[in-house]
Amino acid sequence: MKRVGILYHPKIEKAKAFSQELEKFLKASDILPWTCSAWEEDKAKPQIADSELMLSIGGDGTILRTVRAVIPHAVPIVGINLGNLGFMTELKADEAFEKLPRLLDGDGWIEERSMLEAEVLSQAKVFNVLNDVFVGRRNSARLVQIETKVDGEVLATYRADGVIVATATGSTSYSLAAGGPILYPQAKEIIFKPVCPHLALDRAVVLPAEAEIQIKVTTTHEAMLSIDGQVEMPLRSGDEVKVKRSLHVARFLRIRPKAYFYSYLELRLKGKGSV
Repeated sequence: MKRVGILYHPKIEKAKAFSQELEKFLKASDILPWTCSAWEEDKAKPQIADSELMLSIGGDGTILRTVRAVIPHAVPIVGINLGNLGFMTELKADEAFEKLPRLLDGDGWIEERSMLEAEVLSQAKVFNVLNDVFVGRRNSARLVQIETKVDGEVLATYRADGVIVATATGSTSYSLAAGGPILYPQAKEIIFKPVCPHLALDRAVVLPAEAEIQIKVTTTHEAMLSIDGQVEMPLRSGDEVKVKRSLHVARFLRIRPKAYFYSYLELRLKGKGSV
């Protein structure tokens, strides 16, 4: 590898200092590094095209930002955990300098994860999503009405806090907290999960990878679209959001065994960090 990008979480105190240590380490290995805050996507994007690897310094939230910054390029990502759970991160900070040389020398394997594409039809805005899409109420405690169709057929109309559409990656995030199932990381199926529906079935539905979900919101107060819990967009009554599997995938460079997910799942859910 000749050029490696480093995106760090600007509000984690250790992240910037750790990024500077990584820069020195990479330069000593005859690799040209560049560094940017993960919150400055527009600044990072122009440098990603000719990079061979991205290092994400923070936690899972930093990885979500890194993935969106990398699109449409197929640059793999290695997450170094300075956060809490680190479901998607590969290395702990205290082992990074020991294990990174192996990855830089070509060891490891690429894990591809499905993403979603969310389009707000009335506003012609399209978002790429790694974890989940939420459509529902914004600040008010009042419910919104949400009509949902799958491949043109009505699934249900809910009065609820909202609905979640999640990937396998997002199945261990908001969807799980709302009572949804866990999918293995490489699964391409899509989870649909209503959040606190009133007098309606609250079970999750696992949809095929090819499904297209259309969500129409009706409300007399504030509603919103949330992307990965990081990007928010207000919705008007009558707005429709179309969600389907994205043409893009997230690519992670791994060094752990390929069956890692099953052995570490319980530990991560109990908040015990990396294994």
